Amino acid sequence: MNLTKKMAAEFIGTCWLVLGGCGSAVLAAAYPELGIGFAGVSLAFGLTVVTMAYAVGHISGCHLNPAVSVGLWIGGRFDSKELLPYIIAQVLGGVAGAALLYLIASGKTGFETGGVASNGYGEHSPGGYSMMAALITEIAMTFFFLVIILGATHSKAPKGFAGLAIGLGLVLIHLVSIPVTNTSVNPARSTSQAIFAGSAAMGQLWLFWVAPVAGAILAGLFYRFVSPEEGYAAVKSGIFFRWQIITYWFLYVVLKIAILL
Repeated sequence: MNLTKKMAAEFIGTCWLVLGGCGSAVLAAAYPELGIGFAGVSLAFGLTVVTMAYAVGHISGCHLNPAVSVGLWIGGRFDSKELLPYIIAQVLGGVAGAALLYLIASGKTGFETGGVASNGYGEHSPGGYSMMAALITEIAMTFFFLVIILGATHSKAPKGFAGLAIGLGLVLIHLVSIPVTNTSVNPARSTSQAIFAGSAAMGQLWLFWVAPVAGAILAGLFYRFVSPEEGYAAVKSGIFFRWQIITYWFLYVVLKIAILL
């Protein structure tokens, strides 16, 4: 498949994830007497992934998330030359979805930019959780999310059910972690909302890139160890092992930051 078409699919898919998932949080979660609450928002995020898995999965693989692309690459399922284009398309798609949501939400009297579904810790955490709690949560949740993805899309896994498993996994992740960070596990989703939420969200955005990517890298390494796919070109050429050194340094820096904090 042409890379441009793959990028277009990732753009549209990530736009839908942000519009559907964050839109449910902003527009419907706390609607008087009829609000969908945390459970509804969790389900909405999962449904965006399920629907796009079947809509664009055959085109781009339906990553919709820079951390997913990184985890699949580390896990031996994704070509390194497509990594950066995918991430760019995902971030732009997320911003487009956030812009659409902003245009809709701002049509309501009394709307404030702080009301968008941004991620945060400390005073910007829904439950007032610390930065360390947020860091651990995002690393752990992204790790398990990628384990689900790598397992469900494995060549030995049952065919046709990956979208459901991944979507349900995302529902569960949101049910657990919305009170802690408003749930990211997706740097593109976090970036898109932070742009419209203001300086406070932008100041905390670093964690929602570092932690999901770190969790994805750990999952990729784990799954590559327990159940590797055979015949991946990067392994044959040795590219993976050169990049593995960079990966280990990244994880080392993340751990040092966690210790210092």
